[in-house]
Amino acid sequence: MKLDKGNILLVEDDNNQRGIIKTILTKEGFFVEDVDCGKKAIEQIKGGSFDLVVTDLRLPDIDGTEVVKEVKRVDKTCHVIIITAYGSIPSAIEATKLGAFYYLEKPFEKDQLLIVISNAMNQVKLLKDNIMLKDQLHDRFSLDNIVGVHGRMEELFKIVKKVAPTNSTVLIYGESGTGKELFAKSIHYNSPRKNKPFFAINCAAIPETLLESELFGYEKGAFTGALTRRAGLFEQANKSSLFLDEIGDLTLNTQAKLLRALQEREVRRIGGKENIKLDVRIITATNKRLEEEIAKGRFREDLYYRLNVIAFSIPPLRERMADIPLLVEHFLKKLNENHEGKKGISNEALQLLMKYSWPGNVRQLESVTERAYIMCEEDTIGIDYMPEEVKQESGKNLSKHFEIPDEGLNFEEIEREFIKKAVIKAEGKISIAAKLLNMSYDKLWFKVKKMKEKGDILDYTNK
Repeated sequence: MKLDKGNILLVEDDNNQRGIIKTILTKEGFFVEDVDCGKKAIEQIKGGSFDLVVTDLRLPDIDGTEVVKEVKRVDKTCHVIIITAYGSIPSAIEATKLGAFYYLEKPFEKDQLLIVISNAMNQVKLLKDNIMLKDQLHDRFSLDNIVGVHGRMEELFKIVKKVAPTNSTVLIYGESGTGKELFAKSIHYNSPRKNKPFFAINCAAIPETLLESELFGYEKGAFTGALTRRAGLFEQANKSSLFLDEIGDLTLNTQAKLLRALQEREVRRIGGKENIKLDVRIITATNKRLEEEIAKGRFREDLYYRLNVIAFSIPPLRERMADIPLLVEHFLKKLNENHEGKKGISNEALQLLMKYSWPGNVRQLESVTERAYIMCEEDTIGIDYMPEEVKQESGKNLSKHFEIPDEGLNFEEIEREFIKKAVIKAEGKISIAAKLLNMSYDKLWFKVKKMKEKGDILDYTNK
């Protein structure tokens, strides 16, 4: 049984005192488990789940500080309130150093007890909410939630899994809307730094005069308007990850300062005199080819080599059309959860989506799906709910795409149908079929081999 206000373990060897406190707390809506010694308390702590422990400091068998230690060892979110007599206040203070939330001096009033317990419970709730949010962030940005069955996407997943546990600097290439920040967050939330907040800044969205103070901070009086000291993003991201989006848009002056911060692993606030040592993992992204920017004199070569430790490119959506059905299913699932609906999409509408070039990439596809979902009054989203730009595209380069297979197939079956069509179009040549599917030769060869073994494809393939 657990009442709404929470579970409390009461440890008190005085029967009368224990009975009074238990009665007060039970009437307030708490579920109270009570014991009369420290050893019983430790057994309860190991076997139960408590939000709060209220314990006398002087127990017949062990000191109350041992109870505090055990609570903090078993559950860091559980708080401890110490009850103490005047003569044992120094020991109570020591208990707070070990992690006790508060100590109450005997005798205490009912209202005093309830106020302290209320404050402790609020802190416990905040701690548990923070842990839950961190778990949700980890789940949300796990690789399982990055949608893609295309060969190049699967290669990216392998790279991220290898890179995430390290401290290596990462450079992500990709057009706007391909999901660069999503990959950056996945790296962070699958790394040892996952319990720290993720910090990000779009370097193209902030003027140069403000960007330096955003990154490195400033001292009070460093410039007009600097009324207080401010820590920059590098300082805030100490022991965490800092994502610098659109790194290719930095001016040469800011690039030089960033290079120094990366080389020396330290920053100096604007107007400051001291260097601040930091441990920050840098993840950067750009939609520009930095090698070309270097050749044009717009990007520092030495900074490029600092950033280009681990680099990968996210393919645009037009190069992985086979992922569109899976992405749409993912977006509809989220929309159905948020709107408590059960809407799907017609085969014709899905075919139309697969013939569009998607200049805004995955971000645009998500927006189109959401708009269609909201506007549609039926259970199935049809062509009528597609935007005009999607319906009216000229059909240029459509010969490169394949018609989506019949309705009723799952995504593994859809993939097999795509492979069959590609192999037939390539007249059995795996190398050509792999290019049509934007899939690696080895990956396609393995899939075709398995399909032949199951009789899913004719044995006329060759290299």
